[in-house]
Amino acid sequence: MSRVLRVAAAQSGPIQKAGSRQGVVRRMLDLIEQAKSRRCDLVVYPELALTTFFPRWYMTDPAEIDAWFEREMPNPATLPLFEQARHYGIALSFGYGELTADGHRFNTAILVDREGGIVGKYRKVHLPGHAEYDPRRAFQHLEKRYFEPGDLGFPVWRTLDGILGMCICNDRRWPETYRVMGLQGVELIVLGYNTPSVNSQKPDEGPEKRLFHNRLTLQAGAYQNSTWVVAVAKGGSEDGHPMIAGSLIINPDGEIAAEAATEGDELIVADCDLDATVFGKQTIFDFKRHRRVEHYGRITSQTGIVLPGDRNRESGVR
Repeated sequence: MSRVLRVAAAQSGPIQKAGSRQGVVRRMLDLIEQAKSRRCDLVVYPELALTTFFPRWYMTDPAEIDAWFEREMPNPATLPLFEQARHYGIALSFGYGELTADGHRFNTAILVDREGGIVGKYRKVHLPGHAEYDPRRAFQHLEKRYFEPGDLGFPVWRTLDGILGMCICNDRRWPETYRVMGLQGVELIVLGYNTPSVNSQKPDEGPEKRLFHNRLTLQAGAYQNSTWVVAVAKGGSEDGHPMIAGSLIINPDGEIAAEAATEGDELIVADCDLDATVFGKQTIFDFKRHRRVEHYGRITSQTGIVLPGDRNRESGVR
């Protein structure tokens, strides 16, 4: 039986700070219509798909901060998205700011099945940026101020006749992200990102280098775990803050199967054969035969760098 999923990466153009969730959902619905016309099984949207990338703004009022978060999902603003996808029998994944009933804030993504039910939730683990206003930066990146590190780990789910996993933005830069899911047999990883076009601490690192790093991390993660990777951007300029686009669908050999051509709302599509993951998992990346875990203890016992001759103390890079 064929296990080919037609997957759509639903790239978003910019969302301005003054934009409404209702307006964003209308744009998301337009992309679902395109996905239906192209017979897609799964549509993947970006990180923080419902709002601007609000961590660039320094805020101190808890009420102002909470206004960027969703207290339930679906909610009145997003219900039309769930209903339309259920009507067409299309699965979804998208990211948003989650405010839990007991007051915790997470950068979250969900996986919604063809019937409109939430079958998976992921909370971003690797939070970049800083927690307090930093005048030395060209712009702020305050994820550590507004979010807690995810507390759900890197689970995978059996759905759509395959094994699917999720991560978010900066997670894609960390090989541990892919490997933990790879050790669960993941066949397709979906993720969204909002990546500034310029490094706030290194102004000569512009969009060309940032797009290179985007491709590099995604292609390496796909190949080294023999999995499809679907990475979806929110691109363009939000209130004068440009972000890279470059949404990608990567096959299990690390090759680009589809890539966005614009910085706006755009749907790219690829037929993802989940059985194409089998060869790599049974040969060069047959973990059971080839991994040597007795030598990997440092990965989980240590966080910062420990230099030779200084093995009793962790440090930052010197």
